[in-house]
Amino acid sequence: MQYARLGTTGIFVSRIALGAMTFGGRGAPPWSTIGGLDDKAADALVGMALDSGVNLVDTADVYATGESEEIVGRALGSRRRDVVLATKLFARMGSGPNDVGLSRLWVAKALEDSLRRLDTDHVDLYQIHSFDPVTPVEETLGALDDAVRQGKVRYIGASNLAAWQMMKYLGASDLRGLSRFASQQVYYSLAGREVEREILPMAVDQGLGTLVWSPLAGGFLSGKIGRDGATDETARRARFGYPPVDLDRGHDIVDALRVVAERHGVGVPRVALAWVLARPGVTSVIVGAKRPEQLVENLAAVDLVLTGQDLEELDTVSANPVPYPDWGQGSPGDRLPQAG
Repeated sequence: MQYARLGTTGIFVSRIALGAMTFGGRGAPPWSTIGGLDDKAADALVGMALDSGVNLVDTADVYATGESEEIVGRALGSRRRDVVLATKLFARMGSGPNDVGLSRLWVAKALEDSLRRLDTDHVDLYQIHSFDPVTPVEETLGALDDAVRQGKVRYIGASNLAAWQMMKYLGASDLRGLSRFASQQVYYSLAGREVEREILPMAVDQGLGTLVWSPLAGGFLSGKIGRDGATDETARRARFGYPPVDLDRGHDIVDALRVVAERHGVGVPRVALAWVLARPGVTSVIVGAKRPEQLVENLAAVDLVLTGQDLEELDTVSANPVPYPDWGQGSPGDRLPQAG
């Protein structure tokens, strides 16, 4: 396993992280259909991941309505101290008007609930799961800072924020001397490269670690989804079409992945993961699995080194059109003195 520093903190996390969204099946779809893994299956995956050197395990309170956190807590057991344990809050977890969001009231309650379900006295990385347009960022940051000072949280992070939203939080933290986000968690894959425009450059500029979720585009880049439909009806993508993918472009990307995979004698998912791991600014890639063989394939991606030819072929087939104002701002080279 390889490790990378998490932003500007003093800790290092494995470049492959284990995601626990497939753990548990409680609640309405999609949680009842994504994975539905019970304790025995989850315990095997957690043990395999930790034995392979994975030290970052990521879950969320909303996954299977809390059941994922419960299963993670039981699976870690005495190995809890060996991992950087991450979870998230924001989504609705009850019927009350305040059982959702990022208010001081809900941050405190959601954290206590997660600690109880995870059977731990602290969370190593506590992440907001989305942007709350109702709650002032200073209120949320104040509540998170309290949790850090109380020892219930070691570091804080954010998921699914636009660059301007993240900068609003970072600016408030710096201005008021509050705990600062150490990382962001974003969707990034060959089939979804929008983060390259503003979100990744912002993270590099601000010293944030970047954790990637759904690097296989919800299973679309696994090679099990063809132009005629899924070759495996049990595949997650066959039942849950998320995140959204431009199908025509996506199938072209899979075709290119197959070429590169054959060149290296490996599976398509390994190449797709290796591409994300090779992107500038990416700290760790979060992978989920339902079966041990899937996890073995995913973990092996950290050792696959793609050639310049591989990267050029994959970059070309997956490239997004250059958006405005990027194409209107010229090149930094335009500011350099001309020779002669």
